[in-house]
Amino acid sequence: MGTESVSQVGPFVMPAYPYDRLDEIKAIAESVYGSYLDLSVGTPIDPPPSFVPHLLATSGMERGYPPSIGTIGLRRAASDWMAERFDIHISASQIAATVGTKEFVASLPRFLRLRESDRDVVLYPEVSYPTYQIGAELAGCRHFAVPVNEDGSLCLEQVPEWAVDSALLLWINYPSNPTGRISGIEPAVEWARQHEILVVSDECYAEYVWKGDGDTALRYSVEGTLALHSISKRSNLAGLRAGFYAGDGEIVQFLSEVRKHAGLMVPGPVQVVAAESLGDYGHVAEQRRRYLERLEIMVRALTAHGIDVELPEGGFYLWFKAVDKGLATGFELAAYLASRAGIVVSPGEFYGDSSKEYVRLAVVAPTDLIQLVASRLSS
Repeated sequence: MGTESVSQVGPFVMPAYPYDRLDEIKAIAESVYGSYLDLSVGTPIDPPPSFVPHLLATSGMERGYPPSIGTIGLRRAASDWMAERFDIHISASQIAATVGTKEFVASLPRFLRLRESDRDVVLYPEVSYPTYQIGAELAGCRHFAVPVNEDGSLCLEQVPEWAVDSALLLWINYPSNPTGRISGIEPAVEWARQHEILVVSDECYAEYVWKGDGDTALRYSVEGTLALHSISKRSNLAGLRAGFYAGDGEIVQFLSEVRKHAGLMVPGPVQVVAAESLGDYGHVAEQRRRYLERLEIMVRALTAHGIDVELPEGGFYLWFKAVDKGLATGFELAAYLASRAGIVVSPGEFYGDSSKEYVRLAVVAPTDLIQLVASRLSS
């Protein structure tokens, strides 16, 4: 059964930032190996496209204020990329820029309530990126965590009537962070359209699909649908903070105007880089090769070590249970892996109360260090 919240009474109580809770795990690895390899956060570590430094230095866009909605060059590049990647046509007028995508996730419920003040429930997968829930709480919204099937699809029939009636939006995430599952986009979009609920599909890992060709929610409906994309993971440019959202033109127009009033702008030189990056596919092919190689190394090593883990359908995370090592929680397994292999991984409870027995491992380290971890596990 999904988990639900009620509106908070009194001052907002700031939760602990999940990854700040890993100091004890880091200390365990340091006590054994003198240092630790951080595989807890999906932070890209490989080189960005070679043209990035030159474009940042020579764009000429640093002097003036950039358009909050995004330059026409960036929005056309995003439109062209979606046509090439998904074989769909989304016009530049249906696309707007974001300062990375985390800020969009965290601020979206608050901005949407300006449009529909009578709706105050945010729906999201029970196992998912924690900012979906935090965004709801920052907006003073109630939220309901939708149970997830083994294949990654949502058990939307379990959403209670009160949550359906007051739903402001439904978050979906494909490929899923943390599970790597890719099933269920079409039925989620159909359900949301049936109930006249905005569906927002977080597709930031769309380039890293290992089963099939990848998908987008916009293939099934543009009306009442947004898709969210980023160059952070695609192009190893998390430090530049740029992405875009696309879909329902009326909602894109509303959000872009609100965001303009809020002063949310991607720096001009960064928009130039983002547009060029979206048009370049060579660096993505190379990054896909790197991640797949690292995933395969770790799957072999963990399997040989007695842990049941499979190659994900998408993304660059491995998601596996503590019980295979006779442990009860993800925190216990994280401590074990820190002592045995010198790595820091994320306990599953960071991604929802129903996944406390899991851990997530991100293959965000050079391949030689991933091989070192594998050798430690086999020794």
